[in-house]
Amino acid sequence: MYQFKPVTKQDGTKLRKYYQNCPFGLCEYSVGTKLMWRPVLHPAWAEIAGCLVVRNDHNGRWVFDYPVPGPEGDEDAALEAIEAYCLESGAMPVISVVPESKAARLLARYPYVRVSDIRTWRDYVYYQEDLQLFAGRRYSGQRNHIKKFHTQWPDAAFRPLTGKDEAVIDRFWVDYEAEFPKGDNAKARDELKLAKQMLKMAGKPWFLAGGMFDGEKLIALSLAEKCGDTLIIHIEKALYSYTGVYPTLVQTFAGAFGEGCRWINREDDAADRGLRTSKLQYGPAKLAPKYCFEPQNELLRHVTAIPELKTERLTLSALTEADIPAYNALVLDGERNRWWGYDDVGGLGKPVEERSFFDVARRDFENRLAVNFAVRLDGKLIGEAVLYRFDCRGGAELGCRIDRAYAGNGYGTEAFAAVANWGLYQVHLSRVVAKCYKENQSSARMLSSCMRRSGEDETFFYFEKLV
Repeated sequence: MYQFKPVTKQDGTKLRKYYQNCPFGLCEYSVGTKLMWRPVLHPAWAEIAGCLVVRNDHNGRWVFDYPVPGPEGDEDAALEAIEAYCLESGAMPVISVVPESKAARLLARYPYVRVSDIRTWRDYVYYQEDLQLFAGRRYSGQRNHIKKFHTQWPDAAFRPLTGKDEAVIDRFWVDYEAEFPKGDNAKARDELKLAKQMLKMAGKPWFLAGGMFDGEKLIALSLAEKCGDTLIIHIEKALYSYTGVYPTLVQTFAGAFGEGCRWINREDDAADRGLRTSKLQYGPAKLAPKYCFEPQNELLRHVTAIPELKTERLTLSALTEADIPAYNALVLDGERNRWWGYDDVGGLGKPVEERSFFDVARRDFENRLAVNFAVRLDGKLIGEAVLYRFDCRGGAELGCRIDRAYAGNGYGTEAFAAVANWGLYQVHLSRVVAKCYKENQSSARMLSSCMRRSGEDETFFYFEKLV
């Protein structure tokens, strides 16, 4: 399984390797957003198939950014890795803040998926030349404010900020808080704290920072980052006692740092009414959507209860509490289960109790991660067939084990075929896969009788059955 590393300031250069040419144009695909919002989203990253893959923790749930490919990046391979990582961890994959340019790709990838596009998330994206020039009637208000600002403070000037300006920036925050006390607004207070931390990185090569000065006094500042053809504004603060300083900062900053960029992204409005009004007044070219894709497997869509399946000799149905003794004996047969491929005892992560394995099977179905069928002969449990590892792309894996006392009678083949057909024709899967150890010749023969060989490696033979 891939190892994800928590994002730190030391990772900025490695992340920029991907973000500096990223064409997505959304604020989440930047070093600044990853660093600024670490306390909230706890981002962690890994390089997979030539792509940057970021895993966030949102309200206790893993949420992945869309993979950002490098020059040799394979987006499909990175998405497969995300899906496999979630399968191994017992979680559904969630791909969030997906740019519009990638939405169709994910819609084609997942047969069943819930998609959301929340208005509050959308970034305000402007043409760079619009903010630099403020040309035309729609910007007459901004031009008037800028004119008044320069009339009242004719010597005010803009210049870049670097790491040497730390004392000046610290003084700005004192002045800013004096004008805008945030004591009664926890959200605003937290955002200000994060902004202060970010400005301490004004000298980093990833960021572009600049401020408007009235003599030696810093009265407005902004910090941004170039990603592809988009200048992403991470922080924009000013002293409102200087009338017109905000549009003056916006225009001057766009001219100073927007060269080579088509777009300027001033990020979302966080559902703040005043902020939304202000951002709209600057005439965005678009409100860039950020789609959240929550793939669902076929169990979620089609199976409300474990059904009863009939074959010529067997009945397959849900495990019951009366099955617990026989089920435990099946699971704890170590010699027989050396071919099972999964350590049921180790997987518990705690001491075995009477209901342990039964409860795992029940929870897996409640969460729609797997279906455990009891294989019954004349009402007695003699084995189980498990359909699991639903990949949310139409596939699932099937395994079957039969009690040693009933082995060699074709019961495994019979049960296996019944569940495979149920998955393909009742659950609407497009592909059922299976594997067996190469040394396990009896399983290889059984699988060959009802599936097609699809490959092998040093350990396993692989099989599949398609619709």
